[in-house]
This record gives sequence, C-alpha cells and structure tokens, in this order.
Amino acid sequence: MQTDLKDRVFWLANEEEIKKGKTTDAYFLNTKSILLKNKIDSYVVMEVYARELPYDQKWGVLCGVYEVAKLLEGLPVDVWSFDEGEIFLTDRNKSVYEPVLTIEGKYIDFLEYETAILGLISSATSIATRAARFRMAAQNRLLLSFGTRRVHPALAALVERSCYIAGFDGVSNVLGAKLLGITASGTMPHALIQIIGDQEKAWKLFDSSMSKGVPRIALVDTFWDEKTEAVRAYESLGKKLWGVRLDTPASRRGDFRKIIEEVRWELNIRGGNSVKIIVSGRLDENDVTNLRDIVDGFGIGTAVAYPPLIDFSAKIVEVHEKGKKFYRAKRGGLGGRKYVYRAEGYNDVVTISEKAPKKYIPLQHKLIEQGKIVTKFASPESLRRNVMEKLEKLRQSNPVLNTL
Repeated sequence: MQTDLKDRVFWLANEEEIKKGKTTDAYFLNTKSILLKNKIDSYVVMEVYARELPYDQKWGVLCGVYEVAKLLEGLPVDVWSFDEGEIFLTDRNKSVYEPVLTIEGKYIDFLEYETAILGLISSATSIATRAARFRMAAQNRLLLSFGTRRVHPALAALVERSCYIAGFDGVSNVLGAKLLGITASGTMPHALIQIIGDQEKAWKLFDSSMSKGVPRIALVDTFWDEKTEAVRAYESLGKKLWGVRLDTPASRRGDFRKIIEEVRWELNIRGGNSVKIIVSGRLDENDVTNLRDIVDGFGIGTAVAYPPLIDFSAKIVEVHEKGKKFYRAKRGGLGGRKYVYRAEGYNDVVTISEKAPKKYIPLQHKLIEQGKIVTKFASPESLRRNVMEKLEKLRQSNPVLNTL
C-alpha cells in the first residue's frame, strides 16, 4: 500500500494552494457550482466577527489582517478591516458584534476563500490575544516566546509574529525571528548539560564558545536543587553571569515562589544582586502575575502556541439584486452592514450609519479596492509599539460596547 504523499513531504498546504482557494470546504464548491449553473451572481456584503471570547474580559487583539489581504489580493472585491493589532470588543451577553472585516463583491468571486480567511484570522488573533494578556500580566518584565515546539513547524513564524506584535520582547524560533527582523532569543537546553554531564563544565563551555552578544543565562534545574545550581553558576561565571533560568517541572516545584525566593537570597548574599531570574515551563497569566515582583523575565510556551480559540464567523448580512438591497441575516444574526466607531476609553458603538457620531473615530479602513491593496502595512516593530500603547490605555479603561 502506498503511504507516502505523491506531491509533498509534509501534510500541509503550500502558498499557491491557499492562494487558489484549494483549502476550502466542499460545500462552498457545491454552492459555486449551483450559482454558476443557474447564472446567479448576486452582490453581497459579508462580515467577519467574533460573538464571544474565551475570557471574562471583553477585548481581543486582531491579528492576521496582512495575510488576509494577501489572500484576497487580485480578486474583484472591496474589503474594509480593523487595523492589524487593533483592539476589538465583544460581549457574549449582547446580540451586537463588531465586524473586524467586511467584504463586498459578487459572492461567486470569493466564496471559496471563507475557510482560509477564518483560519488566518482565528489562529493569529487567538495567539495575539493570549500573548497580550501575558503582556499585561507581566507589566514591564521580560517576555519570551518559547512555544513553537508545540505546533506544526509550518505555523512557527505565525506564532512568533503574533506574540511579538502583541508585546513579547523576543522569540526563540530562528525562522520566526528572521522574518521579524530580530535576533532569536535563547541560550541552552537541558540536553547540552546532559550530554556534557556536568553543569559547571557546560556553563563554562557555553561562555567560552558563544559570542559576547549572547547573554550568559545558565539553566539551573537539570540535576540538582535550583538554589544549589544557581550558586554554582554564579561561582563559575561570576560577573559574566547575566541570569539564571528555572524551568522546574511541575512535579518538582512544590512552592515555586519559595524556590525562586531562595535562589534570589543565595545569589544576593554572594554579591549576585544583578543576576536576573528567568522562569519558564507551563506558566499561565496567574503565575506571571503572582511572580512578577520577584522574577525578571518569563519564557512562555504552550499557553501562547495553543491558546483558547477565538471563534470567528463570516456571515452574509446583505444581498443586492437588480438594484435593490435586501437584509438577509441568518437566524441569530443581525442584518445590514455595520460600522464601528470608537471614543476615548474604548467606548465603542456599532451602527448602520456611515457617519461617525461626534467625538468618535471609525475603526474600519479600506484594505482592498477591486483587488488592489490600498493600505500601507506597518512593520512588526511599529505594530508592537502600537499594541503596547493600546494595552496600556486598555488597562486604564472600562471597555463598553453599544449600539446606535
């Protein structure tokens, strides 16, 4: 029996297949066949939105707009979108929602792209939103993304871009960092120490082998107690030791805070007050909040690489036929194209009016006009700065979602 794939090595779609709509769901092709055979080419308005979030808070960070633009580029459609990295609101207790993306055009021209649009937006936004929650929890502490070993390698750059845009300081994946234009973060795995068989020798070899630009961060939980290894690392490298990393498994943690406090104490009394303490290993936002006063940085992995899903939907809200506009929302939906405006303090309104209320600004901007991308995309670094500013304002506000 033939088990190898005939045209590829890995189970993944290539860029050409995605761009040509080959990753669609079968019922969209059935729909296209019916529309073509019956010469139906209605013009529609479709909105992409999330009705609820997997968190108690009502905000998310939109990500994936760039890829959606590249997906739809060249199609005879008009697209409006929130900016990449914009904060969007949703409230599960209300019927109203904020369309983060609106597509207008003949349905037959873009129907097979719905699957990919939702996949791009849902994946990137879910990661970016969880990453932003970590950023808020960590405040000004160092945040590093260590999560790409938990996802298909084809998604590594997506994970790192979403984390970085949402406020992480660095990423560990080499390709992800290269595409972002930054240097990958990370020093040593447990494997290095295991192979050498002696922590002190491993730390010294790392110091003698790595360039000066690589921070000397010693992993201090491989064979012995974290406190003991941290002291040995400082005695071995002295003032060259930038930091120690505790990746203590849950089965060995006990009271993790007390372990960290002991490490800090023992380093301080020996003159190692400047040595940073970095922790990693299955941390969530609560862990970060509870440890940020005694920890200098956090390595976050699975929690951002596999975050709770933000379930976006794409629904038609208007159908235009023979010069007439018909509001045709499905059950549970709201008909008519919607516009979202924001006032100071994340006070948002959703309305069917194209005119912004006084002191409100529109959140949707033209992304594509008849297949041509008409917006200028910001660099990852610029997006990151913008998101950090938005998160700080969000921290000081009480988001409100209303209708007019």
